[in-house]
Amino acid sequence: MTTVEIRLPGRICPVHIGENLIRQTGSFVASLGRARKVLVVTDDNVAPLYLDTVLSSLTEAGLEAFSAVLPHGESTKTLSSLEGLYHTLAGHGITRSDIVLALGGGVMGDLAGLAAATWLRGVRLVQVPTSLLAQVDSSVGGKVAVDLPEGKNLVGAFYQPDLVLCDPSVLSTLTPAFWADGLGEVVKYGCIMDPDLFDLLEKLAPGGRDALMGSMHDIVSACVRDKAKVVSEDERDTGARMILNFGHTVGHAIETCQGYAGLSHGCAVAAGMVAISTLSEKQGLTEQGTTERLVRLLETLHLPVTLPPIPLHDLTAAMGMDKKTFNSTLHLVVLDRIGSCRIHKASTDFFAGL
Repeated sequence: MTTVEIRLPGRICPVHIGENLIRQTGSFVASLGRARKVLVVTDDNVAPLYLDTVLSSLTEAGLEAFSAVLPHGESTKTLSSLEGLYHTLAGHGITRSDIVLALGGGVMGDLAGLAAATWLRGVRLVQVPTSLLAQVDSSVGGKVAVDLPEGKNLVGAFYQPDLVLCDPSVLSTLTPAFWADGLGEVVKYGCIMDPDLFDLLEKLAPGGRDALMGSMHDIVSACVRDKAKVVSEDERDTGARMILNFGHTVGHAIETCQGYAGLSHGCAVAAGMVAISTLSEKQGLTEQGTTERLVRLLETLHLPVTLPPIPLHDLTAAMGMDKKTFNSTLHLVVLDRIGSCRIHKASTDFFAGL
């Protein structure tokens, strides 16, 4: 097992990474102390695979365990779903000494996390991510949110989990779509700060999913260490943490314009990374050849490298609602080269060449 600690003022958030950790959920949660009850929030895709395992583990550890099973997909990440969770928490008598456990991908982590952050002004949160995207990104760092029709993650909070358990073995059950979705975020880390990870992905990608799964413990650990470093420096996303949004300004705009029913998050980010890199390379901000190398890797991983047919005006309007927009100025993440990036302030005119 590998443990990565996110060190923040006054607290440490441990992320444990290891095969078959999901079967030990109860002992890890019980070790946090004080809790009598745990509400497990999951979706109807994950529940048949892992809910019984987690509930049994919690019960064997002496905890009262309950569950809420919600529909899968981004369309569940809404204020109405959040309200429904509040009623469930009330019905089970969850108190401030108890725990909300998010079991699933990024949608469940974000939704359950926001419920934990706001129920009784804050109860403890445990993340047990079962998707690649959630293990390498959304479960780590303390961002929780729901969507509005006007944009993604517009209602949310910074709320750190007390514990994150990443079990790479559960990734074997992912569908090809969810697998590809997570790879978009993995590639992002290689692009912005981890050239060794990018090199490893280039080496393994031609071997397909089996080759990548053979090194998944190392891949997940590298991504978590990368994110932990950035979050420890900038928990509230006002400076260095912005680099984690490479490709996201465009990616979130794609998701918004498609009503969260088109490209998945990781695939939208992949297309967004290529769009940003193409434009920044044309403008002399990025080392020549960077985009070609990025496109080659993404195509080998079967990720999209072109934008869907969305009018530019609609895309830029959606970007204007992005959380990295300040006084009509976009804070874009651009690459210097693979493994190095910086924040570039621009207007939506930056995208005129799309």
